[in-house]
Amino acid sequence: MCDHNHSHDPKSRATQSERRGGPPLARRALLKGGVAAGAAVALAAGGRAAQAAGDPYAPPEKGALPETGFKLNRKRAALVVTDPQIDFLSPKGVTWGVVGKSVEQHGTVNNIKRLFAAAKTADMTVAISPHYYYPTDHGWSFGGPLEKLMHAIGMFDRKSAYDVSKFDGSGADFMPEYKDYIHDGKTIICSPHKVYGPEQNDLALQLRKAHVDQVILAGMSANLCVEAHLRELLEMGFEVAVVKDATAAAMLPEGDGYLAALINFRYIANALWSTDEAVAQIAGKA
Repeated sequence: MCDHNHSHDPKSRATQSERRGGPPLARRALLKGGVAAGAAVALAAGGRAAQAAGDPYAPPEKGALPETGFKLNRKRAALVVTDPQIDFLSPKGVTWGVVGKSVEQHGTVNNIKRLFAAAKTADMTVAISPHYYYPTDHGWSFGGPLEKLMHAIGMFDRKSAYDVSKFDGSGADFMPEYKDYIHDGKTIICSPHKVYGPEQNDLALQLRKAHVDQVILAGMSANLCVEAHLRELLEMGFEVAVVKDATAAAMLPEGDGYLAALINFRYIANALWSTDEAVAQIAGKA
């Protein structure tokens, strides 16, 4: 039978906690409060420093989050690139009017190319998670704002999964700069993802079959497919390093997609690298 008087005694609970090796409840609450307050102060100060320097994307001068200890094992790692396609990355693409400034600012097109070159030189697994829409996809009964927009402007449109007529050089095609890397007979070209994340394609299966459990993630666009892939891969037990200047995002009245993604990358990715850092890691020179 439970001793109800004992279970409601705060002193008793504190004593039990101390016997288990943990701090008393009051101390634990104070510790949590102190960490939260310290984190808030550090992040606010870092944000102010970045704004003062005139760069909204600069990392905080003094972050509050711990290092993860992530170490790249090239034998177990893959470069994964989402949507390296004309509609996202070329002035000929249908989204250039809203993503072009971000793509040019970060040097995204060339940075993705550098990642391809480094991964191929290191004989690392490379996988592409593309985005395609077929005529039947335009019959969907509902969708989010960006889904509605993508369908309305014909983004990533193909005639069918089996018809590649007029595909070459279309918005759904890969950027010309990447084709030699992608069509080398070794790169894994996954089935298309349909909204943002890889839940509906075979990316995870392909990576597992290649004994991959670490991912270097890049591509388009930062706050949509890249972030969605990051979150799903983490949930499935992969370690993920995001390459922050090998992506970009739309800048709309609703907000700067790149900044939104960058904040979340800092919070949840196992590592956040520049292209220079990623290339050095892939080459074993970091």
